[in-house]
Amino acid sequence: MKSMDKIVSLCKRRGFLFQSSEIYGGIQGFWDYGPLGVELKRNVKEAWWTDMIRGHNDLITPAGAPSTFEMVGLDSTIIMHPQVWKCSGHYDLFHDHMVDCRESKKRYRFDQVRGRWCEHRDQKIFVSTLAEVEQELDEVRRRAMKFFKLRPKNADELTVGNESLTLDQLDDTHSVLAPDAKSLDTLTEPREFNLMFKTTIGALGGEEDAAFLRPETAQGIFVNFKNVVDSSRVKIPFGIGQIGKSFRNEITPRNFTFRSREFEQMEIEFFCRPDQSQEWYRYWRDRRLAWYKTLGLSDESLIMREHHVEELAHYSVGTADIEYAFPFLPPGEYGELEGIAHRGDFDLRSHMEGKLDPNSPPGEPMKVELNEHGKPKHRGSGKDLSYRDEVTNEKFVPHVIEPSAGADRGVLAFLCEAYTEDEAPDENGEMQVRTVMKLHPRLAPVKAAVFPLVKKDGMPEVAQEIYGELKQSMNVFYDEKGAVGRRYRRQDEAGTPYCITVDTDTLTDKTVTIRDRDTLEQTRVKIDEVAAVIHTLLR
Repeated sequence: MKSMDKIVSLCKRRGFLFQSSEIYGGIQGFWDYGPLGVELKRNVKEAWWTDMIRGHNDLITPAGAPSTFEMVGLDSTIIMHPQVWKCSGHYDLFHDHMVDCRESKKRYRFDQVRGRWCEHRDQKIFVSTLAEVEQELDEVRRRAMKFFKLRPKNADELTVGNESLTLDQLDDTHSVLAPDAKSLDTLTEPREFNLMFKTTIGALGGEEDAAFLRPETAQGIFVNFKNVVDSSRVKIPFGIGQIGKSFRNEITPRNFTFRSREFEQMEIEFFCRPDQSQEWYRYWRDRRLAWYKTLGLSDESLIMREHHVEELAHYSVGTADIEYAFPFLPPGEYGELEGIAHRGDFDLRSHMEGKLDPNSPPGEPMKVELNEHGKPKHRGSGKDLSYRDEVTNEKFVPHVIEPSAGADRGVLAFLCEAYTEDEAPDENGEMQVRTVMKLHPRLAPVKAAVFPLVKKDGMPEVAQEIYGELKQSMNVFYDEKGAVGRRYRRQDEAGTPYCITVDTDTLTDKTVTIRDRDTLEQTRVKIDEVAAVIHTLLR
């Protein structure tokens, strides 16, 4: 099993990710992307945008659907009219359950604090912890020993349960030792906590000026549906894609960048005829799973999990999650990477008329709640967001299929998958453990590195010339410091797929060595062919 500690250490050491505001002690749930990280994330987003939006050309579509369909882009604002979130249901329904510890004054998300039952003599308590999965058992045992005042020599008097549970799986919390507490029964009853960040528009700052940072990018697409149709003249079926920041005030952000308070989403809202929506749902579910595999995530690390009826959101007709076996999870468990949701016509109708009764069964048609005067209780925009088919003159509210991916979770999954330890010869020919990030060439932050073997005999000048040519079309790195073996190792950890070395033979036969990161094979190539060869290898 891969070590999350090693992956996190490499991310900081090589400049993939840093804790936000680290020099001031950091701020939980926020992360900064370093020089390599920002390139990797940009490449993930570029691959998504190219494959799903700009370069889209998929001829394999559901039966009865057009052989081609249009995909367009959008970039909506982070702050929108507050009524958007009331009609979407976020204002009333976007909650997590949280508990407070009366002793430590800390707050925890009810379904994320894990622990185990521990027993000493006649007393049985539930010891909880925020430790990562790998350290959970040891941390629970340590805290239980301290609570029962047991010395190491008496450790066999303590019984620790085999099953790891979360607080929401317990009947009550009276016997719980909270993560940062020294005594039992310090947790409050769970209560709802709205996850939206509240902010203020304008200088006065009154309640009427309140607004929210968006918790998802999807609503920006829905409220612009008519604008896109009228301005772009797209015809159903078609999709609108968007990449952008979202914000959720997570109670207990954790597991590196997996659950953050600021994150970036890559979302598509695909609009289709209601009678074809189930087929499009299956189409997008399969297409998105294939995309991750194409870019290097293994079959063994990925699953497609269809939601049970009781799991479905109030608007959803069907939802499937693409899940990845992140190293911070117990063996056999997976974390959500992307959700593909069949949203029916809920969103467009909500912004037209109001919002769905949250107690309605999944998939039930839109119902507008009326007040005592017989008018909509939760008024929508009043705008007509239906679609008219120009051929049949049929008018209907489209159904929506939503593939929603987290750019940050995608980056984390690719980093975890790429992290590899193998053996390779050092500069003296001795086999040593090598850490290498086997990122797909499309995603690799640096595409190639250029080295002069030594800093003399005109080698740096030739290497600089090659570097200058390649830099015009891709991100490349130049390095002339230290032994060439150490330079290779640094690039292996950065995920650079190819290294180009100018050596003594270059000065006579005008060829250089191209080294493959994964196979370690070295090939001689003429200098004037280097750019073409690297471009071919990257494709």
